Amino acid sequence: MKWITRSHVHVDRVACPWLITRFIDSDAEFSFVPNNQLDQLEKETGAIPFDAPGVELGHHAGRCSFESIILKYDLKDPGLLRLAKIVHAADVAEDIDSDPIARGLEAIASGYSLRFPQDRENLRHQFEVYDALYAWCRLEILRAERSD
Repeated sequence: MKWITRSHVHVDRVACPWLITRFIDSDAEFSFVPNNQLDQLEKETGAIPFDAPGVELGHHAGRCSFESIILKYDLKDPGLLRLAKIVHAADVAEDIDSDPIARGLEAIASGYSLRFPQDRENLRHQFEVYDALYAWCRLEILRAERSD
C-alpha cells in the first residue's frame, strides 16, 4: 500500500509510519510532500493520506493521527494503546503534560529533526526509538497486570 503525508516529519508523522509498518502494512511505501501537493498526489497515486488536515486518518474528536489509525484498524494491543497516550500528549500541544513521558518524546523528535532533516532518514533512525518505547510500554502493562 502507498501512504502519503506532509513533509518535515515530527512526532505524529513518525509514529504513524512506525505503527503502519509494524502493525498494518509491513511493505508500506511512504511519500512526504508539501501540504499543497497532498490532494494532487493522493489522486495521482491512490496513496492513503494520514496526519494532514481534513483526512480520515488525521486529527479528529480530540484524537491525534496515531490514535485515528489505531481506531480505524481496530488495534487492541495494550502496549500499543499505552504508546498512543504518549504520542497523543507529545503531539497535541495543549495535552503535553497529560503524560509524564510526552515532553521527553517531543524533545527526542525535535533532536532527530535537527540531526536528520530528510524525512526518510529521520524515520529510519526514529523507528528504533518507537520500537524501544513500545517494548517499555508492553513491560509496564505486564507489571501493572502482575500487581493487580
